[in-house]
Amino acid sequence: MSLLNLARDIKIRLVMTEISKEQVIEALGKVEDPELFLDIWFLGLVYGIELDDSLVKIQMTFTSPMCPMGPEIVSDVKDKVGELEGVEEVDVEIVFTPPWEPNDEVKALMGYM
Repeated sequence: MSLLNLARDIKIRLVMTEISKEQVIEALGKVEDPELFLDIWFLGLVYGIELDDSLVKIQMTFTSPMCPMGPEIVSDVKDKVGELEGVEEVDVEIVFTPPWEPNDEVKALMGYM
């Protein structure tokens, strides 16, 4: 195989495995808060997504700092996002500033409005 063909092959593989933010959001939409039965993207628990080649960094919070399901949710995030083609590592950072505040749609579903 010539050097040019090898370079093309590598470029094709890189393009095929490029991760998009939309794919990550779709995966996060499959992660359900086990107490509220709503996904963490809809709930607004995800504050940031950063893509760095095969590394996906997610900054998120919980509905409360003492969330008993926190470790389970983080594990599910890593599993669901890690299933995406091209993802080799998922880094989840839990933050509590700003504290989670449900939007009006979530409040209505939870019976607060």
